[in-house]
Amino acid sequence: MPPVTLAALLRDSRQRLAKAGVDDPGFEARLIVEHFSDTTQTKAITHPDCQVETQVTKQVAEAIERRFAGEPLYRILGYREFYGLKLTLSPETLEPRPDTETLVDLVLPEVRRIAGANGHCRILDLGTGTGAIALALLSVVPQAEAVGTDISDDALETARRNADINFVPERFTALKSNWFQNVDGQFDVIVSNPPYIPTAELETLPREVREHDPRAALDGGPDGLAPYRLIAAQAQERLTREGLIAVETGYDQKAAVAAIFADEGYAALKAARDLGGRDRAMLFAFRPES
Repeated sequence: MPPVTLAALLRDSRQRLAKAGVDDPGFEARLIVEHFSDTTQTKAITHPDCQVETQVTKQVAEAIERRFAGEPLYRILGYREFYGLKLTLSPETLEPRPDTETLVDLVLPEVRRIAGANGHCRILDLGTGTGAIALALLSVVPQAEAVGTDISDDALETARRNADINFVPERFTALKSNWFQNVDGQFDVIVSNPPYIPTAELETLPREVREHDPRAALDGGPDGLAPYRLIAAQAQERLTREGLIAVETGYDQKAAVAAIFADEGYAALKAARDLGGRDRAMLFAFRPES
């Protein structure tokens, strides 16, 4: 395969991805080429005629073939940007998506408030995966520290690596735990993006999700609400007196999740919608009847 220019590689990649029906072939071609050629968009503009090594051309071609086969772009790249952080991915981690930034935006003011008032804020991230939620909060609030739990050793190792990459390893602890099982102590804030897809709907998910995101991070039981019941029932002893719980929800689950927490003595304080205008995150405080 003879050497090609950077401009030609970008053009060919864009055309091939467009032919495959990718929604934004220009964007994906740019990310793939930049990743494997270690170049930037600026270099493509200022030095379009620079030659690309044959090995890079082969890697780009292989990446596009993987994309043809339905593998998500960010799985191919091995990382995804989330809340300004670069997070590595692994087979047993959910790919963090912009919808989950809604949850971070919802709970961040509370983390700041608690840290400002107390000088610290302890966060428990249930089902941490890549560590996305916890690490996003730690990156903004230097007085915060977090424990991220997961049942997957692969996910925990990925979360630790992401804490290192994003310069907060001393404030993040990865803990193997099935929900609250191995958790000790109390926390000011509990956060979670739990599995919330009803089991019967898993096969209807887009191919990129169905075949590449871990099932354990998607399957919320028969009605998609099983994790919320568990969190609401078991969280109280792990919360400080003024502690809060923030969870991501499915777009049509707001009322059901509010009812589950209300049954356990929690009041819904706030809710937030994602960029598509869909209900996506909720914040609760324990308010038992007197």
